[in-house]
Amino acid sequence: MIIYHSSKSSFCHDVRSNNIENVIHDFFRSKLGYSTTIAEINSWKMSMMYMHNVLCDTEIPDQAGIIIEYQIPQTSKRIDFIVTGQDHKKTNYAILIELKQWTESEITNKDAIIETFVGKRKREVSHPSYQAWSYASLLEGFNEAVYTSNIQLKPCAYLHNYNSDNIIDNVFYKEHIDRAPLFLKADAFKLSDFIKQFVKFADKDKVIFEIDGARIRPSKNLADNLSSMLKGNNEFVMIDDQKIVYENALHLAKKATSKKKQVLIVQGGPGTGKSVVAINLLVKLTSQKYLAQYVTKNAAPRAVYESKLKGSFKKSEISNFFTGSGSFTSTLSNVFDALIVDEAHRLNAKSGIYKNLGENQIKEILFASKFSVFFIDENQKVAIHDIGQIDEIKKLASEQGAEVTELELNSQFRCNGSDGYLAWLDYVLQIRETANMTLERDEYDFRVYDNPSELRDKILERNKINNKARLVAGYCWPWKSKKDFNAMDISFQGFDFAMKWNLAQDGMKWLIQPDSVNEIGCIHTCQGLEVDYVGVIFGPDLIVRDGIVLTDASKRHFNDSTIRGYKKMLKANRTQTQELMEIIIKNTYRTLMTRGMRGCYIYCEDKETNDYFKKLISIND
Repeated sequence: MIIYHSSKSSFCHDVRSNNIENVIHDFFRSKLGYSTTIAEINSWKMSMMYMHNVLCDTEIPDQAGIIIEYQIPQTSKRIDFIVTGQDHKKTNYAILIELKQWTESEITNKDAIIETFVGKRKREVSHPSYQAWSYASLLEGFNEAVYTSNIQLKPCAYLHNYNSDNIIDNVFYKEHIDRAPLFLKADAFKLSDFIKQFVKFADKDKVIFEIDGARIRPSKNLADNLSSMLKGNNEFVMIDDQKIVYENALHLAKKATSKKKQVLIVQGGPGTGKSVVAINLLVKLTSQKYLAQYVTKNAAPRAVYESKLKGSFKKSEISNFFTGSGSFTSTLSNVFDALIVDEAHRLNAKSGIYKNLGENQIKEILFASKFSVFFIDENQKVAIHDIGQIDEIKKLASEQGAEVTELELNSQFRCNGSDGYLAWLDYVLQIRETANMTLERDEYDFRVYDNPSELRDKILERNKINNKARLVAGYCWPWKSKKDFNAMDISFQGFDFAMKWNLAQDGMKWLIQPDSVNEIGCIHTCQGLEVDYVGVIFGPDLIVRDGIVLTDASKRHFNDSTIRGYKKMLKANRTQTQELMEIIIKNTYRTLMTRGMRGCYIYCEDKETNDYFKKLISIND
């Protein structure tokens, strides 16, 4: 998405009129539907004057293209400034410029990480050259026009307030500066020369519109690329906070000892790259001869990963990579150098089928390893036995004398990179108050169907593309087909709709089995995994009455293990249990509705609930 675009001559006119920041902001509000901060508006005012000075070189053509705040497809990241045009061979180029107003920084011992004052305090951030290069890599990975139309991308960074100090331009960062040149306060002429190397003639082909209008290549899927990653290949470019988490985790792993354990807690919502960072950590630590394992409570991701790795790795090797969270009930102290816990919000106290083994999975993981990483999203707590909470991890870590570090992942990849969709879900499900009362439909493909058969048919159509579309539902219907293959589990009176829950023979590999698009999955078989398009069927456990979202755990089927035992809990503390069940049911549907990277389609059995969602999305139509 382009926020601002014009020619060089029009851009210079907007700057000289002393109105550039307002022009950009008007476009910003028009395209995104909301305003931004005073700080960002002021940054536009300052940085655009410096870019005007760079571009006033007469050898840069007046009809070169200028783009400000280009949102990278399927992410929430924006490229600050782009200059487009052609070189002397008439090859199309786009110069990607990361702009910073920094004046000082501090070197670190972590690859591509530097410390500077941003957001009212000193923080570790990606080096601007790495940031510019990573954004260019993302664009190359997502956009068909870039790799089919021979559009050349040239990333760089411009810190127009920063004097050379052998910190920002230290040899430690040379690898990244070589890939994306760094220009400082005294380098305006050098930046002009850099642009002129590639932009000698006007943007006759309208490069940015070709990029912006191009078909978006589907995002890489972690499971599909897992084998390559475990062989040491860099399949995913880590950006911004992903890189911060990764480098800090490596640093803490080296620092950890049996006498001074290290614990890293990483908060991150759907699609922020928790699993990608976790697998990259597993690969890197293993290559450095650390004894490390990837741990999940949910069996579905492990089953999918193991299935994808068959034929490339021995079964013993696969089991050394991945394990369940209940594997450490009798493990000796500090056997592992690192345990990387994904979906840590799903950890339980007791382990085993009958919940009769061990004492506390968090405590056991901490005890078994010198370094523990917990990737967590408390908004994905979907079972009454889930104890994975940040405060609980910190308390148990303190009891073992461990040092705790907390970081966040914000970079958004799922849901087409739409942070707005995630906030909108919280608003419509009445999980928390947010400012996102409307949904930008062009950011994410969200639809409501009055007919479940139409929903099913749309998912079947989407699945023909690449086997990455599935139907899921709240666990409100009995699993008859488990014992009677001919039985249908979910049907709706008055509609030509009858389908089965996912078959037992597929088990936790349901999401990747080619024929499983004809079955319906649930929270147990899809949490921690992703598809391109998800169809969600709402059962009677969540309904809307007079605009109020209501939940009823009694409408869940009694075989649903996520709520097993809640009736006994009601007798002990009715109010607290009802509040817990409301959280679990709402979180379940929120989680189901965020499994789709590109779109979510829904059908609600209850008509008033269906009308509620239809009314909310029609506000923007």
